[in-house]
Amino acid sequence: MQQDKHPAYHEVVFRDRAAGYAFLTRSTATSDQTIEWDDGETYPVVDVEISSESHPFYTGKARTVDTEGRIAQFERRYGGGQDA
Repeated sequence: MQQDKHPAYHEVVFRDRAAGYAFLTRSTATSDQTIEWDDGETYPVVDVEISSESHPFYTGKARTVDTEGRIAQFERRYGGGQDA
């Protein structure tokens, strides 16, 4: 890597406030807020709205789509499925 061309890469805590979950990783993200982590060190903290703990795909709480109801609604609206 060339010097002075890349952003600083350092340890950061990402915190999902909705799920009450936080994890420590390395990132170029910055923040003025700090948090004391389990190891006793202080790290910058970045609040996120969705993480793997609160995202419906990862938690198994994904919404299922009623495809049969959609097909019936389409046929009622546009008269599909009838031979003219």
